[in-house]
Amino acid sequence: MRGAAILAAIVSLVVPIGAHVAGQQEVPILAGPWASYQEGYGHVKPPIIYNGGDALGRVRNIEWLTWGGPRAVGVGLSTWVGPHQVTAEGTLQTAVIVLSHLGSCHGRRAYDAIEWYFPEHGEHFRPQTYMNSCTGQYQ
Repeated sequence: MRGAAILAAIVSLVVPIGAHVAGQQEVPILAGPWASYQEGYGHVKPPIIYNGGDALGRVRNIEWLTWGGPRAVGVGLSTWVGPHQVTAEGTLQTAVIVLSHLGSCHGRRAYDAIEWYFPEHGEHFRPQTYMNSCTGQYQ
């Protein structure tokens, strides 16, 4: 059941997107970084993304399923904190990570929006709610 929910979440994001034709444009990076101690920002297909704060701002062991099109989609591990729990009670869970808003950051072609969520816990991609990966501001 767990795998089915994750697979359904990924397929809903990947299937309608279309493929990127290699060589047409510069390969985009994940925008940023905007602060110290971050990982993954400013790179292509980073295996870890870390905002530089607590465990809730980290996705690791990322396997990218798409990159270069309107959205980049990957699967990794992040800390899930359930209702009425504190961060220390969180557990590593499978997360779907979505990069979008393909544009520019610091003069480089980049994904300017980042969001990750936990389909196993009923979460889904919300294109209107994201962190601007160039500035660190939440939208």
